[in-house]
Amino acid sequence: MPTPPFSNFQYLVEIDGSTQAGFTEVCGISAEVEPIEYREGGDKGYTRKIPGVVKFPNVTLKRGIVDARLWQWMRTVLTGATVKSQVVIMLLDEARQPVARFTLRNAWPRKWEGPSLRAKGNDIAIESLEIVHEELNVEFL
Repeated sequence: MPTPPFSNFQYLVEIDGSTQAGFTEVCGISAEVEPIEYREGGDKGYTRKIPGVVKFPNVTLKRGIVDARLWQWMRTVLTGATVKSQVVIMLLDEARQPVARFTLRNAWPRKWEGPSLRAKGNDIAIESLEIVHEELNVEFL
């Protein structure tokens, strides 16, 4: 019998081995390869495509503000002392056991965004951190 798909709401985020407070959203986990097009000699009238530059788009983490850790990491970049870290996002199954691991290597914060504050609202104050990274490794456990 095939394995059913896993839910997208059970996951953990670790930064340098330390599990962070629960994130409400993690988005942008992806990898892409830019194609290079070149035209062969002759009159064939078409181009060939070969793999070019590998890109890892930024990943955004969102959570309710619970402490200053994400802001402190961003602050190091703002002061010119960039600290590159390893970020691990683990997808969990129904028994809360890891089934996939997404590892972002040489990650550092590019943008921190504080909460939208509204006197009439009753939503949770959400902070957002956009992370740049140099490599993505995906493991299915």
